[in-house]
Amino acid sequence: MVDVVALVTIVGVIALGAVSPGPSFIVVAQTALSAGPRKGRLAAAGIGAASLVFSVIAVTGLGVALVYAGWLFTVLKVAGGIYLVYLGVRMWRAHRTGAPVEAGQARAGSRRAFVPAMLTHLSNPKTIVVYGSIFATALPHDASVATLVAVPVGVTLVETAWYLIVATVLSAPGPQRVYARSVGVVDRVAGTFLGGLGAYFAVDGIRTAVR
Repeated sequence: MVDVVALVTIVGVIALGAVSPGPSFIVVAQTALSAGPRKGRLAAAGIGAASLVFSVIAVTGLGVALVYAGWLFTVLKVAGGIYLVYLGVRMWRAHRTGAPVEAGQARAGSRRAFVPAMLTHLSNPKTIVVYGSIFATALPHDASVATLVAVPVGVTLVETAWYLIVATVLSAPGPQRVYARSVGVVDRVAGTFLGGLGAYFAVDGIRTAVR
């Protein structure tokens, strides 16, 4: 039998985190604006896939182990930060040629929307901490198999649904026209946010490693 309290608690906390703007929101929004609804929804699906990965890791207890395995978490933090810096630089450079960033190229294959979005979500160390801590706190030690299945499914559906809404709204004609008029500003702001956050994660990870 599904533990409804644990399910609602975990899914609710993850949902609140999903609606808070962050790297994943930026990537899905930029993809939807630059490449339209189909690529935007593929990016949303990439976030959902990453959420499923995090959820499965968390229900097995590996999430907590990862957070407390200092050296491994530091490596992931630095690697994730570097990836976000890379993505930020791509966004900064995109407007110079008038071509959208790699994650949103209209003529590129589907994986160029899905994979970068998934990697962006997976590379965020704050997400690892949130998943590890909330699952460890709210999930009973003797959780049933039904609960262990329902929680990852619920979390994945909620995160995917939110980003599908974001992709659908921002790929509408109105936002598309606004983006077309200010593509350079939008890409630079998005690139600065991602790059700055990635630099912070990487530097903080390196500083932790050398202590």
